[in-house]
Amino acid sequence: MRLIPVIDLQNNRVVHAVKGDRRNYKPVKSVLCSTSDPLEIARAFRDRLGLDEIYIADLDAIQDSSRSNHRNLIENQFSRENIDIILDAGIADIQKISEWLDAGIHKIVIGSETLNTLDTVKEIPALVDPNRMIFSLDCRDGRVLSRSPDLSKLSPLKILKILQSSGWREIILLDLARVGSGYGINRALAVDVRTNFPYLTLLVGGGIACLEEIKELNSLGVSGILIATVLHHGIIGPQHISELNQKL
Repeated sequence: MRLIPVIDLQNNRVVHAVKGDRRNYKPVKSVLCSTSDPLEIARAFRDRLGLDEIYIADLDAIQDSSRSNHRNLIENQFSRENIDIILDAGIADIQKISEWLDAGIHKIVIGSETLNTLDTVKEIPALVDPNRMIFSLDCRDGRVLSRSPDLSKLSPLKILKILQSSGWREIILLDLARVGSGYGINRALAVDVRTNFPYLTLLVGGGIACLEEIKELNSLGVSGILIATVLHHGIIGPQHISELNQKL
């Protein structure tokens, strides 16, 4: 199982994302690092925890792509850190996908939250290497979030059926209402997805609570988890990650 730490960027700082309430996010306080500086946090994930695949969510760009000033940080500074970046930056068109991939980003996230049309979901896998793409099924309390009315009215399982038939290979189940809460992920949905779509690579995020939950998700066939709060609070530390690496 892949353990993928998350860096939520807002105004050039790493913030603690809690329940999707982005207006009230505060700079992160972490046992791993004495600062909320993005590069220092990334280095702590890599050097202290041995995690070198990192999910970066540019929250400014996700809310409004014209507002973000994180491009230099992501494209130039992170690129020198020997880190595989999974980038969610409100990307929703082929040109921007190509620009970021050409800049050395490992994988691009296309989130349902920022898509305007269902057609985009169907078009992208035919135009971009699907191994460099991840679709994030963004939900709140089990309901799909999207700017597209065609997407938001569908159930998660119906959207996943469209994703699979369109050629997507890797997906994220993310419930914003659980992010940073410690409530645990939506286990029932994860089980449904694993049962109905066994050939999709499944990542989950939003509320991971403890080591035992990670072990359970692995037993369910989940391929990876997105985590942040449990790392910053020290609930999962180097010794736990070492144990997981030996057993998973």
